Amino acid sequence: MDELVFGTDGWRDIIGDRFTFVNVGRVAQGYADHLVESDVSRVIVGYDTRFNGHVFAQRVAEVLGANGLEVLISDGPIPTPVLSFAVVHLGAGGGVMITASHNSASYNGFKLKGAYGGTVTDDVYHDVAKRVETILPEDVRTEQRKQHFELIDIQESYFQHLSRLIDIDVVATLQGTVIHDAMGGAGGAWIAEYIQFLGLENIRIVGRRSSPDPMFSGMNPEPIPTNLVSLVSELSMGSSRDVIFATATDGDSDRLGLVLPGGVYFNSHQIFAVLIDLFVRRGATGRVVKSLSVSRVIERLAHARGLEVFETPVGFKYIVEAMLQENVLVGGEESGGLGVSGHIPERDGIANSLLLIEAVGRAGAPLNEIFKSIEREVGWSHAYDRLDLELIGNTQKDLFMSSLEHPPISFLGRAVNSVENRDGIKINLEGGAWILVRASGTEPVLRIYCEAQTSGEVEQILGKAKQLTANYGNN
Repeated sequence: MDELVFGTDGWRDIIGDRFTFVNVGRVAQGYADHLVESDVSRVIVGYDTRFNGHVFAQRVAEVLGANGLEVLISDGPIPTPVLSFAVVHLGAGGGVMITASHNSASYNGFKLKGAYGGTVTDDVYHDVAKRVETILPEDVRTEQRKQHFELIDIQESYFQHLSRLIDIDVVATLQGTVIHDAMGGAGGAWIAEYIQFLGLENIRIVGRRSSPDPMFSGMNPEPIPTNLVSLVSELSMGSSRDVIFATATDGDSDRLGLVLPGGVYFNSHQIFAVLIDLFVRRGATGRVVKSLSVSRVIERLAHARGLEVFETPVGFKYIVEAMLQENVLVGGEESGGLGVSGHIPERDGIANSLLLIEAVGRAGAPLNEIFKSIEREVGWSHAYDRLDLELIGNTQKDLFMSSLEHPPISFLGRAVNSVENRDGIKINLEGGAWILVRASGTEPVLRIYCEAQTSGEVEQILGKAKQLTANYGNN
């Protein structure tokens, strides 16, 4: 019997290896047992554009239904945030999203959503994972006859909700084109269809890779520069002068990345800062929640605007926990996942793309100018990068992490001001630069994050970090 490993946001495995109908059934049975014991009666199942996603979703639905739960299933591929919204809107006690998010096409996964419309807490995942450990294939409840489940089309309700989140009057003042690269994922034409839903003709949405593509053009459906070369090239040519920006959403459309006119990549930290600026311009207040891998620009901006900042370990589930406990204005992580006030406690690449259109209209300036103004306000020039290093084995990874527990008093001639070890090892350097090293929980991989005030400094610091790992067998 396969051992299934649950990560920070559910279970993911390679299709046909461990991600099989048998194992999907085992996980569905574990979740069903949890729901029944928690007195939940209704659950919603959704899926993205991955290979056989609808078949795996049907398998999940059949197991949940055989356990006496009322099951609703999406009538086609949907973004994860739409599934999360549906859980709240339709009064369900939980949800399952069949997706591997930004992982390559060979993977699929099993995400769980709480009744509040966001990632379930650690205790729920731990409970389900513990149950799955002892569930044999023959323990999975099924029915002999084919079950038929109610198909749901939630788009109109979701669009109506977005119209309460987005200031449509501001969006209606802006003329131009927004390109949406769905990367073959569940984001599809959702942004274009929302603009059509509003009946707006001033904003034109141009789709790229909008059709479902289980292979994601042969790349990971993650909206980072290396996967957006064609988009960068298109906007570098300068032929689309009316383009406001291009937004790219990942495989299940809960994350986003932007490319600006001129082919400039606008990263998640910059997006985070612009969203804070937008909500403050609206007159909103609340706490700013950021993972410790997020830029110093965010904490400096929050302080400049009189907002309290709370920092979490890496993982959006920690931001969800904060959003459930108090009024969070904007919460976000380095990987492009951002949650906002007035919405579900969930990352949403569709909603955030639309909010950024509003941000441009409200500020009367393009995104790069908004961010430059923020840099001037907070006195910090933002330069950031991340390096993922594969080591020979987990032993080498563990040895390197142990070596960082007693770092030198200086690094590249900079004094080490402090060291944090809440989630990996974060070394804060003189002058404000920092480096964070985190080890993968399942692979011999080190993730190294760095911020300084120039790209040259970031490159130098990451280069030194890579050099140090060479003694431990990095590839």
